[in-house]
Formats: sequence, structure tokens, C-alpha cells
Amino acid sequence: MSDQREILVLNGPNLNRLGSRETSIYGTTTLADIEAMCRDEAAKFGFECRFFQSNDEGALVSAIHQAIDDGVAGIVINAGAYTHTSVALHDALSMVAVPVAEVHISNIYKREEFRHHSFISPAATGIIAGFGPATYCLAIAAIASSR
Repeated sequence: MSDQREILVLNGPNLNRLGSRETSIYGTTTLADIEAMCRDEAAKFGFECRFFQSNDEGALVSAIHQAIDDGVAGIVINAGAYTHTSVALHDALSMVAVPVAEVHISNIYKREEFRHHSFISPAATGIIAGFGPATYCLAIAAIASSR
């Protein structure tokens, strides 16, 4: 068990466009807003957050590898569209020995059929979806309470 007090919050493709993309689905909260919310939530439990966003699958895999090497306390991941396509992210997350929370701003099961399958879920400790930006805070609270 890690004594590290840092949680990695990992965001995949197009999440850098939050606040301006498909606001009817994702709302107007920006990724910077979510990062501030996460910092505040983590601080309540004595944790800090490290943030990483990339539109590139390999960079996300590398960030997971780095988190393993650094001994983070947990990972919150919104893999975006890679949720539904990435065996590489699944394999990287399968190596993680700390809690992994898969999050989605929208309820992926109320959306297109192709979004109903996640390659991330089998490697995750838990899944939180459909509560907007609050999904990230719920995930941080869950990870913190499991430590």
C-alpha cells in the first residue's frame, strides 16, 4: 500500500475542449474548473491531485506507467472515446495496484450503443457516470476513503 498522498486525474481525447464542446451533453464547466474542483475535494481528505490530459493514446499509457512508478494513491480516469476502443489503456490499468475510478460526465448508457462498452471497466475498481463534473469529486472521495 502506497503512503503517497497524490491521486492522478487522467483525461483523454477532446476533454481539453470541455466548456465549449457539445454543451448540451457536457455542460459549460471547463477542464480547468474540474481541476479546481478536484483539488478542493482531494484536500478535504489530505490528498493532492496530479492532472494530465492528452489526445494521444500512447501519452495516456505513459502517464499510467509513470503513476505506477511514482506510487500514486489512486487514479481517476476519463478516457473519453478511448474508453470504447483502447486495449492499450486497459492493459496499462491492469498493472495498477491502487484504486482506479473510471468516470464519465454523461451517462454513457443513455447515449449511442457503441458507448455502452468500456475496455476500461474490467481494469477499474469502480465506475461513476452521469453526474456531470461531480463524477470526478465522487471518484476522489471514493479513492480517498478506500485508502
